[in-house]
Amino acid sequence: MQFIRYRFGDKSRWGRLGGDHIVELSAPPWDEKSEEMRRFILGDDTHLLPPCEPTKIICVGKNYSAHIQELHPGENLPEEPLLFMKPPSALLKPNGTILLPPQSERVDYEGEMAVVIGKRLSRGSDEQSREAIFGYTLANDVTARDLQRKDVQFTRGKGFDTFCPVGPLLTTYLPENPTIITRVNGEERQRASLSNMIFPPVKIVKFISEIMTLYPGDLILTGTPEGVGPLKNGDIVEVELQGIGILHNSVKTRE
Repeated sequence: MQFIRYRFGDKSRWGRLGGDHIVELSAPPWDEKSEEMRRFILGDDTHLLPPCEPTKIICVGKNYSAHIQELHPGENLPEEPLLFMKPPSALLKPNGTILLPPQSERVDYEGEMAVVIGKRLSRGSDEQSREAIFGYTLANDVTARDLQRKDVQFTRGKGFDTFCPVGPLLTTYLPENPTIITRVNGEERQRASLSNMIFPPVKIVKFISEIMTLYPGDLILTGTPEGVGPLKNGDIVEVELQGIGILHNSVKTRE
């Protein structure tokens, strides 16, 4: 099944995609009390929002070997996931504008598949970790690369407002070994099969749950493949994955 989160009037709502219409839900789709309500056609007055409301955003670095080599040639593969976090204030809706901060001279795109948690999980088993994954969406781990390298730790370089576009929808199913693609102004910059991940989603979720409790709605970015590069004012960046669609965002220098 596929779900969206959207703003209708002045309220945030959830909906299930049903062919040519949307079925409004009374609560997030992972909530056992969620009920189907009215049906309607998605119109111009309905604006998509990130399909999650996380208490935290956890990200995985160095999860594709080719990406490791493009940034750190000769480095060995990690023995366990490298984790860092983004603040929920970095979330950006589909079709929103990524703002380039004046503090940075190089801001990169990083197209990624993301996991949305549907059940509370703490120190979970493999099976519990698998069951805790409600669904999948797309994300762009926008990064101020010069600040990331300068600071060594990632908080400032990864944490600016608008640095975590997510969407456009949340799906409970992915086809086998789908390909993730990132384009800038229509030019393909990244292409990789999710099967190339060093640590697959279930192992990532299990690893994180041994450190911190995961709650419904939490968002986990699973890492970017090779091909990262800079963004500039006026760019259009798209991240695409079969089964989810295209996450589309514009880029603008922050005034």
